[in-house]
Amino acid sequence: MVNPETPLHPLTAFQRNMLMIAMIAMGAGMSINFVVVAPLTRKAGLGEVEVAAILTLSTLLYAFMIPQWGRIADRVGRKRVMVFSLFAMGLTNMAFLFTLQAALAGALAGASLMFLLVFARLWFGLLSPGLQPASMAAMTDATTPQNRAAGLGMLGAGMSIGSILGPAGAAVLAPIGALAPIWGSIVFCLLVGVLIAFTLPKTAPRDRNFVRPKPLAMTDPRVRPHLLFLLSYFIGVGMVQQTLAWFIEDRYRLSETNGGNGGQAAVLYTGIAFACMAVATIAVQFGYISRFKPDPRRLLPIGLSLVCLGYLAADAFHAFPVLCLSFLIVGTGSALAIPSANALGSLAVTREEQGSAAALMSAAPPAGFIFGPLIGAGLYQVDHALPLIASAVLVGGLAVYAWFVIGRKVVAAE
Repeated sequence: MVNPETPLHPLTAFQRNMLMIAMIAMGAGMSINFVVVAPLTRKAGLGEVEVAAILTLSTLLYAFMIPQWGRIADRVGRKRVMVFSLFAMGLTNMAFLFTLQAALAGALAGASLMFLLVFARLWFGLLSPGLQPASMAAMTDATTPQNRAAGLGMLGAGMSIGSILGPAGAAVLAPIGALAPIWGSIVFCLLVGVLIAFTLPKTAPRDRNFVRPKPLAMTDPRVRPHLLFLLSYFIGVGMVQQTLAWFIEDRYRLSETNGGNGGQAAVLYTGIAFACMAVATIAVQFGYISRFKPDPRRLLPIGLSLVCLGYLAADAFHAFPVLCLSFLIVGTGSALAIPSANALGSLAVTREEQGSAAALMSAAPPAGFIFGPLIGAGLYQVDHALPLIASAVLVGGLAVYAWFVIGRKVVAAE
């Protein structure tokens, strides 16, 4: 029999941190497109809904392939799948970049451009989803029931940090060139893939007596409310992330004031806004959440209220420094809300099922980004402020629910 108090396949602290860095690279590689692609594809002649459709199709395939790659990782080894996924993300983003570069140079336009961009992103959705289930399975095997929620929460935090840090990095690389941020994410993914290959041990053979807990169903009444809650939240986030670059470009008339460098200016300004969000998220996550481990029931409504306030302030105040301050507030709120929502979902089940619950919760971000970008693009065509306002209303509603329903529930996982 396997002792439940002993990890099945232990990892050192450094190796567990490498899993988190891999998730940061994945989050950055996925989210960088919302900053760079949105303004540049518009410059290449595509409309808002067409751009959102391209990203949504790949996200839909990505979400569908997550469980398939989880089964592949169990057969061929988690480390191999993690390395393959990071390289697949880097190379498919490179193919997307070359297509976009050709469009900006005038070599591609219209239907051929749309087809090639969709083709490149579909390969991204098909080949790159393995990192998430493989790293979570590796972390599950490297932890005990007592510290499993913390370990899996660290991976979830890495994905969230990467999704903000990637666009923030655009502010650093945009002065080099409008496409430089995508090159940065490609190099980051490939570098982390090499590091994972050399630092993680080979996948050890599974003990014959080990029985892995049965995966939780999405309809499980204990986790379903938490899953729907996170799905709703990330739909709101997707609406804003898809349209923020357009909002900044149009509000500050960057194409008019910067001429041919309007796209590059939009990437820079949007990257600065996300950088403010990233600074706040990282400071709160590592300076407060990780150190003091506060009650997630109390933090969740506070975090959601701050996100709602930040979105409303970004629309209400025109000055760019105030918009940056608004996203500083959004970053603070998201750092409080996302780990709390994930923790509550994990704590709704028994200790033995926490790994399965965390894996189920991890499906919420990609699922939210299936719907959020398309809804945001549609609203943006009606009025530029609608995505921010609609997301604020959605997140505000979740905050009310968190105050009066979730905050009164007793959390216990034994």
